[in-house]
Amino acid sequence: MFSRISNGWALTKQSFRVLMLDKELLLFPIMSGISCLLVLVSFALPLWNSKYASVVMNDQQVPQDPVAYIILFAFYFVNFFVIIFFNSALMACAIIRLKGGNPTVGDGFRAAMNRLPQIAGWALVSATVGFILKMIESRSEKIGQLVAGLLGMAWSITTYFVIPVLVVEQKSPFEAMKRSVGILRKTWGESLVANFGIGLIVFLIMIPVFLMIVAGGFIIASGNVILGGALIAVGLISILFVSLISTAIHSILIATIYLYAAEDEVPEQFDRSLIEHAFVTK
Repeated sequence: MFSRISNGWALTKQSFRVLMLDKELLLFPIMSGISCLLVLVSFALPLWNSKYASVVMNDQQVPQDPVAYIILFAFYFVNFFVIIFFNSALMACAIIRLKGGNPTVGDGFRAAMNRLPQIAGWALVSATVGFILKMIESRSEKIGQLVAGLLGMAWSITTYFVIPVLVVEQKSPFEAMKRSVGILRKTWGESLVANFGIGLIVFLIMIPVFLMIVAGGFIIASGNVILGGALIAVGLISILFVSLISTAIHSILIATIYLYAAEDEVPEQFDRSLIEHAFVTK
């Protein structure tokens, strides 16, 4: 177990070095976040004075109304489409770099545009699953949240490699999910532990950031609004920056694991012996 954690940590650091070669990859999560915010605004504003506003504001209780269900599903579909589109563009650029190319933002957008049918199909599947989980969660506050959380975790693990499969192999949504499960069986240890490695690094970085925000709150309460506000602002910007980097690193790491499991190819930016001895490819 400690060996796997060490491998996950090493792979995360190597993924970061790849990101430093293509810092423009950070533009994709930025654009994704802005687009998701615009989607939220486009749904929330027209519904602001209606009972359906809570549907898109992540309220736990969804009104028992067919119109509410339609709005929720539409919101999920558009939101997932935006996220999957930009993730696909980011993944395409990561794979180009890992195969020795020098990707541009335009390369990512072209790859995503060429896979619009697959992206729309997977957005539809993801929206359906998200809608079902939301219904389970809204039925019972505590038990529903627990069940939805467990099912959501299982879904995330099962679909771990769907995006690179969509980008490289252009399979249909259900074929991509089946392929993702097959790749996960080969690399389940490193796939999950490498993901844990990113989470651990982010957690360690976030500890002083959150302490800075808390300190800013106390300083404001003591009367020094300028200093406290500055600390909180720096903390929030740091959270955003770390989130962008971790998103890009995560995509690079998934692309690396995918290339090795699917094509038996070790990117030159990664330690060959580390990957060859770390992954179980049965």
